[in-house]
Amino acid sequence: MKSENESVLRRILNRLYLWSCWLAAAFIAAICLLVVCQVGLNLVDRLASQLTGSAIGLTIPSYADFTGFFLAAASFLALAYTLRQGGHIRVSLVISHLNPMLRHIVEIWCIVLAGSVTIYFTWYTFLLTRESYTYHDLSPGMVAIPIWIPQTALLVGLTVLSIALIDEFVCCLRGKTPSYVGAGENLLEQKTEKDTNPTSRKIFNDAG
Repeated sequence: MKSENESVLRRILNRLYLWSCWLAAAFIAAICLLVVCQVGLNLVDRLASQLTGSAIGLTIPSYADFTGFFLAAASFLALAYTLRQGGHIRVSLVISHLNPMLRHIVEIWCIVLAGSVTIYFTWYTFLLTRESYTYHDLSPGMVAIPIWIPQTALLVGLTVLSIALIDEFVCCLRGKTPSYVGAGENLLEQKTEKDTNPTSRKIFNDAG
């Protein structure tokens, strides 16, 4: 029964990290869409200027503000999934030479430190978002956006990251290896093996 409950909780957490990543990807797609639309409007404006001698002035109001908000949201929402996949930069020059037991202790200490900073940052962002909502702070662009809306995306991303770090901490206390250990390195090793594999290079050359 306990194992079944742990399995259900693991699936819920993994879906939370994955959904957060997909939401970040949606914001990246929204940035691309906005930029493409604005470039298209600029081309139309330039063409109209060449033909009629005066520009129409087509533009997406506050599109620079929107892309900035979307970029911040995408960056923070992807933090937890990136952590789990080993995508964050880690300097393991020292701990790579430690014995497994000591390295595990150092990993726990690093997770505690990172989790403490992240939880504090999450709490501060919550206070900042609540303050923006209370005082009705608005963005200074052509389209006045309540600042608490983009700040909420940052808060959600930090909250999910805090959950992911607590998840890693609990797993480490139970003697398990953190999910991020070796994940990024394995991707590099697979790529290196693929590049150095004579068979794969022969197939690539034949295809070329």
